[in-house]
Amino acid sequence: MHFVIMGCGRVGATLAHSLEQHGHTVSVIDQNPDAFRRLGSWFEGKTVQGIGFDRDTLVEAGIEDAYAFAAVSSGDNSNILAARVARETFGVENVVARIYDPRRAEVYQRLGIPTVATVRWTADQMLRRLLPHGAASEFVDSSGRLRLAEVEVDRGWIGHPVTALEQVSSARVAFLTRLGEGVLPTDATVLQEGDLVHMLMPVDRVPIIERLLGTAPEVRA
Repeated sequence: MHFVIMGCGRVGATLAHSLEQHGHTVSVIDQNPDAFRRLGSWFEGKTVQGIGFDRDTLVEAGIEDAYAFAAVSSGDNSNILAARVARETFGVENVVARIYDPRRAEVYQRLGIPTVATVRWTADQMLRRLLPHGAASEFVDSSGRLRLAEVEVDRGWIGHPVTALEQVSSARVAFLTRLGEGVLPTDATVLQEGDLVHMLMPVDRVPIIERLLGTAPEVRA
């Protein structure tokens, strides 16, 4: 799969190398050509000098074939603008933006664009949102039988109680990430737009659970 990253600071370079290690192709955009030195001589992807929200620059970086887009430059406005262009103009569904101002982050989360902050944590969290189902575990118990992981849930589940997810999957919703904060669900908790679902599951059932929750719930008459 192909990934486009805007910003070649520490986070962008770390993210680019991590994606390459997963076997993916990567293009990195930055206005400053000197920034690409952070990638090192072993980087096999493409570097594009330009503005990350400029359409021609994005096309040169391969945005039309991109599975996902990450905006990790030093400017909040540039990051969110680039993320919106990638999603709204080029139809990239998997986008994530780095935001420094937590007050802005909440607003952008409500627009449906995930936002994260800090260097190593940012790279790890972005990988979870860019890579496909099951790409990154959060915890595996010492016996290797139970796994805690963020599960991608179809939009059709929005408005349903989290207990419905548990009933169809026979697994436990450990917590939600809502507007950047952890939430312990109760029987009354309803899934909202932008929620990230973290589930505790038997390892041998993970593919089945991902398939069940990755499709919309059945409509019963």
